[in-house]
Amino acid sequence: MITDSPRDILQATHRCTVDAGDYYLGHLEQGQVMRIIDLEGNQAADTLFYSARDTAERYSACDTISQQGKVYLGSGSVLQSNRNNAMLRIVADTCGRHDTLGGACATESNTVRYDLEKRCMHACRDSWMLAINEHPEFNLSKRDITHNINFFMNVPVTQEGGLTFEDGISAPGKYVELQALMDVVVLISNCPQLNNPCNGYNPTPIELVIWNK
Repeated sequence: MITDSPRDILQATHRCTVDAGDYYLGHLEQGQVMRIIDLEGNQAADTLFYSARDTAERYSACDTISQQGKVYLGSGSVLQSNRNNAMLRIVADTCGRHDTLGGACATESNTVRYDLEKRCMHACRDSWMLAINEHPEFNLSKRDITHNINFFMNVPVTQEGGLTFEDGISAPGKYVELQALMDVVVLISNCPQLNNPCNGYNPTPIELVIWNK
């Protein structure tokens, strides 16, 4: 379901651009709203969420899918933690569907899916690892890199129950907005993937916009 936002971007308290292959790591306080904008279209924003009070509590794909009864996220979806607490709610969405199943690209998956020579290509897991190593104050480690959300990414489920990576359904300027239902840590890798259609073989920047309560 397409839901436009009533928020004025000129009233935002924070704005930043995240280049393709780069990361964002920051706090979102309860009640704050974050908008993720697909600036040029067909991009994928691989995102993890943690409780700011205890990072052992984190976004859970299984609990979220079970609670909402569907595998894709959209307007009205509530993201659940591994302790089945509500973390965030999608309050606006002009894309219409976001992936919970496809996971994140890694050097290992690049090797398996594509070729040994692709192993050393930059991947989302590399961006996350760089983020947590450059920012030890967030108290995250390698074991905290778990299943993620792929905002704007198109991963259809086949009739046989498999997954396919298809051309994106987003477009320039499409966005998703999430309101924090608890204090959270947000970790985003703006996907650098060049080998499947999730980024149209052309990774591009995203913009993050935050409003206060």
